[in-house]
Amino acid sequence: MKNINLIKTDFSIQTFKGGFDKNFSYLVTCMRTGAEIIIDASLKLDRLKPFIKTNPIMILITHTHRDHIEYISNYVNAFPSIKIIGHPDSESIFDNNFMPASNNTTIKVGSLKIQSIHTPGHYFDSICYIIENVIFTGDTLFVGRTGRTVSNKSDITELYKSVYKKLLELPKDTYIYPGHDYGLKPSITIRENIKISELLQAKDESDFIKKMTNYENTRKVGS
Repeated sequence: MKNINLIKTDFSIQTFKGGFDKNFSYLVTCMRTGAEIIIDASLKLDRLKPFIKTNPIMILITHTHRDHIEYISNYVNAFPSIKIIGHPDSESIFDNNFMPASNNTTIKVGSLKIQSIHTPGHYFDSICYIIENVIFTGDTLFVGRTGRTVSNKSDITELYKSVYKKLLELPKDTYIYPGHDYGLKPSITIRENIKISELLQAKDESDFIKKMTNYENTRKVGS
């Protein structure tokens, strides 16, 4: 677990790693009100519980691949009033605690405003969440590369649009907090990520597809 207090923010981020494949879950706390939210149910509640000070208000789901929602029942059972935030098309997966967030939905927690961005490609219901100068990208964007498009309901054209037309258009000093620890460090700015990743340097969609094909043909397991 790593505690990170970013300069010029009204919130703290605590990072937890584990799950199926070096997954990240995050505990975000509003510093003004103490309100807490969780990003992805990738780790058992026991890992986060010693650091939770209140009843978390919601869990933000970045997408519904199993490794990101595996322990959702842990949290709902422990905190019956907790809300599950995710893409509208994912509602049938969850119970009555679900609240949909589509593209450009604004969610208020304490004094924080959270903006959702629908980023299909890695998965049809992928959503990224922005809080001030931080974005939680799930499996859409990692440190050093984009997400992959090898599962059912993945789409490489949609991934290109999500990354290049949405995420890379954000301020370059935005910090990326991904869904897995696949990079050289846990978090990175968009500017720095572009510099180190060939997959973020494509000239156009065709070039991106070529780079992704080369990446898949040469990738090492776990990278």
